[in-house]
Amino acid sequence: MRDKLDAIFKPRSVAVIGASTQKGTIGRETLHNILVAEFNGKVFPVNPKAPVIHSIKAYSTILDVPDAVDLAIVIVPKQHVFNVVKQCGEKGVGGLIVITAGFSEVGPEGKKRETQLLEIVHEYGMRMIGPNCFGVVNTKPEISLNATFGKTYPRPGRIGFITQSGAMGEAIMSHANELGIGFSYVASIGNKADISSNDILAYLKDDPDTDIILMYLENFGNPLNFTRIAREVSRIKPIVAVKSGRTKLGAKAASSHTGALAGLDVGVDALFAQTGVMRVDTVEELFDVAAALSKQPLPRGNRVIVVTNAGGPGILATDALINNGMEMPPLSPSTVNKLKKFVSAEASFSNPMDLVAGAGGKEFKMTLDTVKNDKRYDSIIPIFVPPVTVDQLEVARNIHESVHDTKKTVLACFMGAGETSEGIEYLKENNIPVYIFPEAIAKTLATISTHKKWLSKPKGKYRSFKVDSDRVRQLIKDALDRGDRAVVGERAIEILKAYGIPAAGYTYASSSKEALAGANKIGYPVVMKINTPPILHKTEFGGVLVDLRTDKEVRDGFNELRKRTGKPQPGEKFSVAMQRMISGGIETVMGMTIDPSFGPLIMFGLGGIYVEVMKDVSFDINPVTDASAKEMIQSIRSYPLLTGFRGAPPVDLAILEETLLRLSQLVSDFDCFAEIDINPFMASPEKDMCRAVDARFIIKECVL
Repeated sequence: MRDKLDAIFKPRSVAVIGASTQKGTIGRETLHNILVAEFNGKVFPVNPKAPVIHSIKAYSTILDVPDAVDLAIVIVPKQHVFNVVKQCGEKGVGGLIVITAGFSEVGPEGKKRETQLLEIVHEYGMRMIGPNCFGVVNTKPEISLNATFGKTYPRPGRIGFITQSGAMGEAIMSHANELGIGFSYVASIGNKADISSNDILAYLKDDPDTDIILMYLENFGNPLNFTRIAREVSRIKPIVAVKSGRTKLGAKAASSHTGALAGLDVGVDALFAQTGVMRVDTVEELFDVAAALSKQPLPRGNRVIVVTNAGGPGILATDALINNGMEMPPLSPSTVNKLKKFVSAEASFSNPMDLVAGAGGKEFKMTLDTVKNDKRYDSIIPIFVPPVTVDQLEVARNIHESVHDTKKTVLACFMGAGETSEGIEYLKENNIPVYIFPEAIAKTLATISTHKKWLSKPKGKYRSFKVDSDRVRQLIKDALDRGDRAVVGERAIEILKAYGIPAAGYTYASSSKEALAGANKIGYPVVMKINTPPILHKTEFGGVLVDLRTDKEVRDGFNELRKRTGKPQPGEKFSVAMQRMISGGIETVMGMTIDPSFGPLIMFGLGGIYVEVMKDVSFDINPVTDASAKEMIQSIRSYPLLTGFRGAPPVDLAILEETLLRLSQLVSDFDCFAEIDINPFMASPEKDMCRAVDARFIIKECVL
């Protein structure tokens, strides 16, 4: 495949099919860009109506070109694309860039045309970028290819950029030029009918001139392939991605808590977290992170020192850093003693270090010379607000002179200086990224810090347990035979027990007398739930009574629940289910829902009614490794409640981790579940008291 992609990114000859003599057309501008970039190869315009284009001999068809052609750029009306691509195949062209639109992006008819086009491409063994794309760029001097129709040619650099949107590609290249950020490759993949971001990720992984990969994505073609490739690439080269489509376009009809909590974007977050891809929310953040990665070393940890000449920006920086999970240790006593020898007494000898407004280049240099050797810090943030009396350029030069030899990450902030100030330009030229506001630095460091943690994480292993899959298969079959789409109550508990998930059993009663007998058998206190008619969300309906401690409470509870359900349907008999009440633990929730793009997502969080109120949950794409299960539990905000809070004993985390792994195995073994909800699963310090109290399985048509 690499040779085929070389034909696109490193061609020795290019044919522009649809080259035009008319200025402003895509055919003319694409050819013009190739020439202006001084492509180091042969260029062949193809147009049956023009003998010469841009002072270059043109050919009626690609078959008339006398030399071999590596890359053909197709810019003809959609009705002519099939014939042109066939001719390219006959010519022996290796790679295609189909800029022409009118394919899958316009609907079903366009999708049919795209399928036919792909069949021709595969028939002749070619590879294709597009259709409906912007083109590609290779800035390496030995290639110098600008096969796009845009107005911007990026600076040479060591960043590979993959974009699904041509317009975004043009805008990002333009802004990167303003920021002094350069690219090795730019690839607009359009409809990605053949070559996708996965292919280009794999290509850039081994490219010696690319150190960082940026991505703008709108959707995923094959998430499983992306997971495999991105996980490999991220350990070698950092990947930063903007994925559009965070908002939920419509309410999802979900009959479980898990399904309701899985928003449109949960799968993307889980996928990126699994693969080490740094996700940012905006294009601005994409550049912020790219600048830091391309110009500075990765920070060894999340400890930061802020040096500023203004108190307000120092406070802003502190708030943003702490809120983004960074740490700001105080200055060490030895550092403070050194600083007091030359820093004004009015200064703040803390973190942030406030040098006061009159501080200039000399004060910044001496302070940075001191704090850069303090082993408490991994990153340094100099923040400068230029007063009228201080020379910005002098400050910038002194900052650079101080930190140019440090191995710590240095990200500067010049507030109110203007992006074109001499000081800012000087720092950028000397590989110190400059940000206008400190909040951007905090977000950038947090993003990079998360990636650094991912790099040091163990890969994890998939575990397999001895289970009774035959029993689960029979329970699913029985439900389908009955026409049921939900397995609840005792049958749901049986599914859990078949996979070794500890669960509290049930006893049933159709009369108050049976309820009393059942309560005395299992022992007080008890929980009573409506069993028939079947109700998925019993708590919301008022169908659950807890902590019943006497015969009277059980008798009254039974009558109350019967009253709430109303008159039974013909052939239906009211009954309740009862369990021994499990107390003294923390309610958690586990579950599964299906994402249309990524498949099953496993969920963990705080349980009971709080799962809907707090929504403190984490998701991961199935299957889940032992390391992933541990991380899912640790990533929820309420994790301290599980480890012992204010003197409370910690719960048995090993049981929670194993239960998630057993749930993952259940989901992997059966594709019949649309949603699973285990809520609550009681987490207790005592292993024997850790168990599922309730569960529901939403099933779909499947082959058993």
